Amino acid sequence: MTSLPGDDGDGDGEAEAEPLVCARCGTRAEGSQPTWTCSLENGVRQYFCDTCSRENLRSIEGRLDSAWW
Repeated sequence: MTSLPGDDGDGDGEAEAEPLVCARCGTRAEGSQPTWTCSLENGVRQYFCDTCSRENLRSIEGRLDSAWW
């Protein structure tokens, strides 16, 4: 059996979802945010709000790490 990251292994099968926070501006997501961007940088998932994603679209499409933009 495999467990999800953050699963404490108590066996109840329910993982408490952490609210998304934009890695660039700190905006907190309210509810489901299908317009946010997820980036995997150095093995760490980072989420960016739709505003920061739009402002940095060319850098994201160029696959630059967020440290460069």
